[in-house]
Amino acid sequence: MSEAEVLAPVSDIGGPAQPLLQVQNLSKHFTVSGGLFARKSVVRAVDDVSLSVDKGEVVGIVGESGCGKSTTARLIIGLIETDEGTILFDGETVGSAISLRELRRRVQMVFQDSYASLNPRLTIEDTIAFGPKVHGVDPEKAREHARDLLRRVGLDPAVFAARYPHELSGGQRQRVNIARALALSPRLVILDEAVSALDKSVEAQVLNLLIDLKEQFGLTYIFISHDLNVIRFISDRIVVMYLGEVVETGPVEALWDRPRHPYTQALFAAMPSLDPDHRTQKPPIAGDPPNPIDPPSGCRFHTRCAFAEPVCSSTVPKLAPTGVALHLAACHMVDPNSGHSLAGSRGPGS
Repeated sequence: MSEAEVLAPVSDIGGPAQPLLQVQNLSKHFTVSGGLFARKSVVRAVDDVSLSVDKGEVVGIVGESGCGKSTTARLIIGLIETDEGTILFDGETVGSAISLRELRRRVQMVFQDSYASLNPRLTIEDTIAFGPKVHGVDPEKAREHARDLLRRVGLDPAVFAARYPHELSGGQRQRVNIARALALSPRLVILDEAVSALDKSVEAQVLNLLIDLKEQFGLTYIFISHDLNVIRFISDRIVVMYLGEVVETGPVEALWDRPRHPYTQALFAAMPSLDPDHRTQKPPIAGDPPNPIDPPSGCRFHTRCAFAEPVCSSTVPKLAPTGVALHLAACHMVDPNSGHSLAGSRGPGS
């Protein structure tokens, strides 16, 4: 039995040139109570974020903890309600043309904590079959489909189908989570730190599995990780976030060869190296990220940037072309008309 007999993938509406996902001016602010007499504050978790994901592409999202990566993912999948912004899936608006129930068929998510993501009272087979059964698939066909997906992710159904989550290793549980995500035949899978809790040998196996499944099922991925080596390995394009904003985006090799935003440069400089001749001699970035309740004016990175000038604190930089196709950076040094003394040809990464 093929998966087409269970839940057929949603058809391609806009054609191959139409981006699968378009996020436009997405914002989410959380209100924080300051106590009985204190004024309420607002955490600007995601602030005017726009990005797109092409069909068959792997887009990696990177940034420090608290930069808004996971919140953006939860907004896309509908786990958190947006304050502002529009989400288009294959050209259709989520919330009007596409219901939340239908979105859950088209987009699935794999979380970091493989154990907390699974119901400890359900067997592995029932866990994977649960989604299709909710969508009206015959229970027996759903279980057959679950066993087929177990084989696809490298787990023998005869051994693992009747087991419970606590009987599996972390890598095996994450394979189950991947199989469960594929049970509804989605077109987009969001992986939020999906391999960060695994040891390196298991991590490599799961990454290779994800690449194989992408080809088998024609999937598109959004891959969120703090590990830049993992992002470089699996991604076609990178989105760098800082304090709720996108500060740089572009093809993976373009960012690797010449990152243009000082924050991106600092992230890459902080990567550990096995070469003793390339050890970090000084911290590539100073201080902690500012409080998202009261972010700095202008460029939010200017309080930690070695190239900061008055224009950086007074004017918000917009994503601007760097001269490389699809490579954009939100830095005054990239814009030759910004007024920064290093703008243009002497900008960052030159």
